[in-house]
Amino acid sequence: MLTVRQMRYFDALATTRHFGRAAEMVNVSQPALSAQIAEMEKDLGVALFERNRAGALLTRQGEALLPEVQAILRAVDALYDRARQVTGILEGRLRLGIIPTVAPYLVPVLIPMLRERFPKLEIELRELLTSGCVDDVKAGRLDCAIVALPQNEETLETLLLFQDRFLIATADDESTVLMSPMTEAQVDVDRLLLLEEGHCLRDQALAVCGASAGRRVANYGATSMATLLQMVSHGMGITLIPEIAVKEERGRSRMRIVPFAEPQPSRQIGLVWRGRSRRTADHRALAEVVIDASAKLLE
Repeated sequence: MLTVRQMRYFDALATTRHFGRAAEMVNVSQPALSAQIAEMEKDLGVALFERNRAGALLTRQGEALLPEVQAILRAVDALYDRARQVTGILEGRLRLGIIPTVAPYLVPVLIPMLRERFPKLEIELRELLTSGCVDDVKAGRLDCAIVALPQNEETLETLLLFQDRFLIATADDESTVLMSPMTEAQVDVDRLLLLEEGHCLRDQALAVCGASAGRRVANYGATSMATLLQMVSHGMGITLIPEIAVKEERGRSRMRIVPFAEPQPSRQIGLVWRGRSRRTADHRALAEVVIDASAKLLE
């Protein structure tokens, strides 16, 4: 007999096309996920995936079943939402997505505050790029997500959490003289190190520094803010650093932080959720805690 758990695993594997990433998405081991998928295929009497070294591809039967499985999961989630309304604010499971340039700095402060204020909350965190967060919220795989604004998806509600200023990070023994504060026009884009394609912070950095995507910048795309700042601390270039990361990364890497002149460039970080969600009260309560946590990082 099919179970909701099997259907969630099926949906995760259909989304990622990779057993390891699907297992991470649903917080189980890869063998456990593989076993449940195999059991689901046995119960249905059809092969749902083609296995290969690169991962997994949906079969024709799997593609046909995917919309129905996703509809069932949405109905189950809606049932949980209605049940939570009968209980209290921020009780039970909440699936939260966070972009990588916010998660490492916000999560260590946010989680203890949530545990203290809402002890009955069971929070599941997933770190994804902005596009992945938005897609998963729309599809019901996440309840809400912390992303960079604006988001122009008509089906999503947004709420501003905090303003995150940009600063310039350079090695503390940098020989080039940098004006402090400096204007955006003074940034040497030929030495500008960026995150890899897909990170919204990459596009924001290019926009702040007046560099088009076609203009030459340093030939490297880092996978994380920590990697980027390690490169900067070793004199390989300069980069934009969001204010939320300054306290943590300053203690980890030998850097000099240079502010921009007024008006200082910044990004808006907000919470997004489905407009038809019955958990609006939960989302607004979560937003209040995130605002308090971010204030500690930005003070």
